[in-house]
Amino acid sequence: MSRKIALVTGAGRGIGKGIALQLAKAGYDLGIHYSTTADGALDAAEKARALGARAEVFHADIRNYDEIQEMFQAFFAVYDHVDLMVNNAGITRFQPFLEATPELFDTVVGTDLRGTYFCAQAAARNMVEKGVRGVIINISSNHALGCWPNATVYAAAKAGLDKLGKNMAMELAPHGIRVVTIAPGYTQLPERKRPDTPEANARFKALTDRIPGGRFAEPWEIGDAVVFLASESAGYITGTTLNIDGGSLLPVLAENTFLK
Repeated sequence: MSRKIALVTGAGRGIGKGIALQLAKAGYDLGIHYSTTADGALDAAEKARALGARAEVFHADIRNYDEIQEMFQAFFAVYDHVDLMVNNAGITRFQPFLEATPELFDTVVGTDLRGTYFCAQAAARNMVEKGVRGVIINISSNHALGCWPNATVYAAAKAGLDKLGKNMAMELAPHGIRVVTIAPGYTQLPERKRPDTPEANARFKALTDRIPGGRFAEPWEIGDAVVFLASESAGYITGTTLNIDGGSLLPVLAENTFLK
């Protein structure tokens, strides 16, 4: 049985790297995209190969349409087609609404929404051309539903991904292509070590105490969700969003003491 082929954007670190490695474990060959984390992408490829996968590394600034097209041209020269497209690449920037700049807006929306849009389009065009009943998974954020300070640009871009996924699913269903959105919450990123100080630890505990699940997600947990959603077992799931945030959006107040 031939191995399926996946392209994961932003796979040089964090959630994207976790997704790529879980896909390698599940029997996929991989395209590992990066923009700024070359060392991380090479490490992800090496680890994927150790798991028995073929893994090739591709670079693009997905804010740039021409670079997206060049990346896919290089990818299809190697793999010919794609079964699974995971649009994970994104950038997180926070700025108060009254201070947000056009530069910040263009950077965040250009990466998180525009870049995802045109990567998904390129993958879908190949799936249609090759007759592949593929899957496209867009990685959003629970910011699409919840409200945090200074996140008007980031949250709006992620909310756009939710609606994009629904409309994509409707238009691509006649081609047998499914589209699903995953909205992670706080996720443990190994490359971002928090300071080991009493103040930092106290802030971290205060944050995790507000999460019903009591902890951050691990990147591999998002990867396992991708593996399931791309599988035949999820063949009737399309046009929906899966929140993976340990219940972070559930509490209205940290303590409902006034109800006691």
